[in-house]
Amino acid sequence: MNNGLISSFFANENSIIKIAKEQIKDAYKEDSRPWVVGYSGGKDSTVVVQLVFEALTELSPIERTKKIYIISSDTLIETPLIINSINTTLTRIQNEAFKLGLPIETHKVQPEPKNSFWVNLIGRGYPSPNQKFRWCTDRLKIEPANSFIMNKVSSFGEVIMVLGVREDESVSRGNSIREHTIEGQRFMRHSTLANAYVYAPIRNFKLDDVWNYLLNSPSPWGDDNYELHRLYQDSSSGECPLVIDKNIKETAGSCGNSRFGCWVCTVVTEDKALTGFIQSGHDWMKPLLDFRNWLTSIRDSRDKRMKYRMNGQIYFRDVKVIEKDNGKFVAIPKKSGRKAVEIPLGDYTKIKREDLPEYLAKNNIDLSAPEDQMLLISYEEETLDGETVEKFAQLGLGPYTMETRQEILTRLLAIQRTVVHPSDETYELISEEELKEIRRVWLKQGDWEDWVPMIYSKVYGNKALINWEVDDRPLLDQEQISQLNILCKEFNVDMKIMKKLINIEKDFAGYKIRRGLNDELGKVLQQDYLHL
Repeated sequence: MNNGLISSFFANENSIIKIAKEQIKDAYKEDSRPWVVGYSGGKDSTVVVQLVFEALTELSPIERTKKIYIISSDTLIETPLIINSINTTLTRIQNEAFKLGLPIETHKVQPEPKNSFWVNLIGRGYPSPNQKFRWCTDRLKIEPANSFIMNKVSSFGEVIMVLGVREDESVSRGNSIREHTIEGQRFMRHSTLANAYVYAPIRNFKLDDVWNYLLNSPSPWGDDNYELHRLYQDSSSGECPLVIDKNIKETAGSCGNSRFGCWVCTVVTEDKALTGFIQSGHDWMKPLLDFRNWLTSIRDSRDKRMKYRMNGQIYFRDVKVIEKDNGKFVAIPKKSGRKAVEIPLGDYTKIKREDLPEYLAKNNIDLSAPEDQMLLISYEEETLDGETVEKFAQLGLGPYTMETRQEILTRLLAIQRTVVHPSDETYELISEEELKEIRRVWLKQGDWEDWVPMIYSKVYGNKALINWEVDDRPLLDQEQISQLNILCKEFNVDMKIMKKLINIEKDFAGYKIRRGLNDELGKVLQQDYLHL
């Protein structure tokens, strides 16, 4: 490239940046609505925050009339090195803004303990997320960010969300941006949040524009943009954006291949983020990767899951019986990137759907237990031609069994006890607040043995320093539980249901008007698996 072309190239780049900053200034001065800027630690959000910061410094003090809130989402399971970097950056931005008199505040939003990843997975038994059941995005990212935004809406009436989204990122992202754009208007109406609008100042940037700006414009708060570039060079991954819209969360894609996602992401088959860090010399993360891979491997294991949904609903998953030269097999469909499975028909007990209740009662089968009874449910279905055909199904899978949740917690605490973060002595995989919330969930679900403190003590021994609340202790001691269990068997009453009913009664005890008690009791007594 000759000198003339080089000069032309850099002139074009400078004009792109200059135009972006002028547009940001105009947008900022357009009205009094405060801005909420999303920062994920990745390249695109860094560009936006840096452009906004520089644009503000170029305005006179009397023009800086409204607040800018820079928020970053901490799911509590972020890749360890990245969350440390984000924390450092937020502090630097805040300090530099204060020094320059800029109306900027930095905030980190995170889920409440009761909505955290571990409380949902270990406490309530949610199966680890996959592409079809990505419950994590709503609870860990969207809801905390939206809560912050709506808090500002209630204070100011309306807010502007400033996001580092680009049409060039992907076809789906480009389509989504264009779909929400109103021609001639700078701000896009947020599709799910009332009185919130979206501004995308780098929507027309190409990837080269992003890196040319970052590598030629030093960070105003002292970060090393070349270090950020090295993170991307070490991996083929992208970044995990701040997601604030349930309607477009799928266009954000999975963050499992990202340096800026969750270390325990099970949505993808292979976690390139952790693998990349380990290959770069961070061997201390190897136990985290091993745990994540194990968690992925057990997701669809029938001996790890209950055979009814969280609300007690029974459902069936169709399977096929195929005939081969060496006999008949039950073909379990391929799921979540895993291979299809063929199991000899002789390993199953074949039962007609109408006979299932009697079979379960006669054999005293507990559908919440870890054992897979290898039941093949047959039923008849009429085709469009009026022909009756026999079809086959398995009982569908629900939450993790209590035994599996105990195993997950034990493994997680064992890793937490031994793993050493090289630059953070206080680093933890699961917090004390989350452990206490898991305990409350388990007790409410009938864990009167009080397993959480026992598991914690088993792993930590004399280092068990958590002060477990006395009020959360089980209602009955071991001898009383044993007597109740005998009575339940004598009168053919489900012990788990009895525990739930007693817990509900405890929750309503002491109230003069116990409004809602009958509704809560009814929900428990109407669960499907009791009335098969």
